[in-house]
Amino acid sequence: MIVEIKVPSPGESISEVEISNWLVKDGEFVEKDQEICEVDSDKATLTIAAEESGVIKLLVKENESVSVGENICTINTLLKGNVKQNKVNKIIEKNIISGIKKYPEVQGYAEGHPSPSARKILSEKNLQISQGTGKSGRITKEDAIKALPPMGNKSGFRDSKRVKMSTLRRKISERLVTVKNETAMLTTFNEVDMKNVMEIRNKFKEDFKIKHGISLGYMSFFTKAVTRSLKLFPQVNSIIDSEDIVTFNYFDVSIAVSSPKGLMVPVIRNADKLSFFQIEKEISRLAIKVRDGNISIDDMIGGTFTITNGGVFGSMLSTPIINPPQSAILGMHNIVQRPVVVNGKIEIRPIMYIALSYDHRIIDGKDSVGFLMSIKESIEDPSNYLINNKIKFKDNFGI
Repeated sequence: MIVEIKVPSPGESISEVEISNWLVKDGEFVEKDQEICEVDSDKATLTIAAEESGVIKLLVKENESVSVGENICTINTLLKGNVKQNKVNKIIEKNIISGIKKYPEVQGYAEGHPSPSARKILSEKNLQISQGTGKSGRITKEDAIKALPPMGNKSGFRDSKRVKMSTLRRKISERLVTVKNETAMLTTFNEVDMKNVMEIRNKFKEDFKIKHGISLGYMSFFTKAVTRSLKLFPQVNSIIDSEDIVTFNYFDVSIAVSSPKGLMVPVIRNADKLSFFQIEKEISRLAIKVRDGNISIDDMIGGTFTITNGGVFGSMLSTPIINPPQSAILGMHNIVQRPVVVNGKIEIRPIMYIALSYDHRIIDGKDSVGFLMSIKESIEDPSNYLINNKIKFKDNFGI
């Protein structure tokens, strides 16, 4: 029996995906439920599994775009009896490859050898190339020309690499350009003294990690500070929908997470109702899904505000771009020991610069500055603004 494997729908409004990576080879035996390929949509990377065991025939190439519901491969379930032979073939193939590595003289006669015209160019310019792009690896005239150093550069030849953008990367690019073109985006800045947060974190981080198996980071403090500020400045928790302003009475905070495929923004639902350890657990869970390529579209839709932390990469200051259709985004940065004036005296304090990019069509300067000031207030005095004083101090961290 021949089983057709078709592209499932990744989510509403998505009609096309891209085969980003085949995890099996054409003609290979696959087991039922074995992951056979990765597909990129404009929102996430998903995997497709084999529906039956058998020999697979690939119908679509990597980096090729296909429509949802389109047949991308077939599985011949009648060839199950060839599993043993399939494994034998793999062993033989492995031994052949091993033999080629052991006996390099098996290479083609032309591999690494220049054509007459290429030999003339290389000889005149005193250059050497070990591999070419011609048949059987032969060095062509074009290879020799590419190897010529640019004018005024005597350090050798330069090379480049061209790779097609993934569907996800193209969609991210389009969204970023759209934000720049269709919003009145401004950025306002402030600085935060991290001393008190760092002292609390250092005091409880060991017990926190023993109890919960994860680290007590800065993101839980900033997430709680953000939800407090959003309640004080509801315009920041709003969006423009046609000619209407929609203000949300719930607080779903998107957290920007870097991945090999690009920047993902999974959402912490009802973040204002979560404790420190619940926020850290949710961030850890979502970050692992992003890194493993298992993040779903449902994990990333519906956020009302975004936090991005460029400080983990060493960024001192930036102007983050709004995550549409949201109206604002908070940028965190690295923590640096800086001289500051405290009560009329100069002290060395751990300072972080923070930035709020916002859509000026819906958020006024007064609200944007007030929002950042309330973030600063919360982080610099967490015991009064972020800690629940109705319960024991340690109970805030679930320890």
